Amino acid sequence: MSVVTELILNADSESRYPAPKELRIFQDFLRTGDQRIRIAKILAENEQLIVQRGSQKFWERCPNTPSNSGNERKTASCQRDQGWYVRLVAYSVLAGSEKPLEEIGTVGIKEMYNNLEIPLRNIVEAMRCIKEEAVSMMSEEDAVEVGPYFDYIIRALS
Repeated sequence: MSVVTELILNADSESRYPAPKELRIFQDFLRTGDQRIRIAKILAENEQLIVQRGSQKFWERCPNTPSNSGNERKTASCQRDQGWYVRLVAYSVLAGSEKPLEEIGTVGIKEMYNNLEIPLRNIVEAMRCIKEEAVSMMSEEDAVEVGPYFDYIIRALS
């Protein structure tokens, strides 16, 4: 759900027009639209590179991990998940909200990785590496905007 949708639904649920504060939030959302599109485009166009470089960095930090065991299926599965999270971050940036991460990406995340016997500390470190690679491709201003979305995933796993 986007910031705009949330504002409208909140106002409608109270049978009122958006308040001045809500209209300012809407204006900010519109004002930052070009930036959000630019960030999403960088993530989309570089997803594979972000995941490949992030994985390499992760394996240097944590060499003994399932994704680096020599089992191509495990490696592909882990990198697929990492790419999926990059895509969810792009959705969240476009929406201007953590809702896509909250509603699609982090429900049951800890339980899933625990059931697969994948150490959560490894997933957290892998996401830190993915974040580092993603923000390295952006301006400082864009990195500041996208960073909290990666941090949301990291907190959900911690």
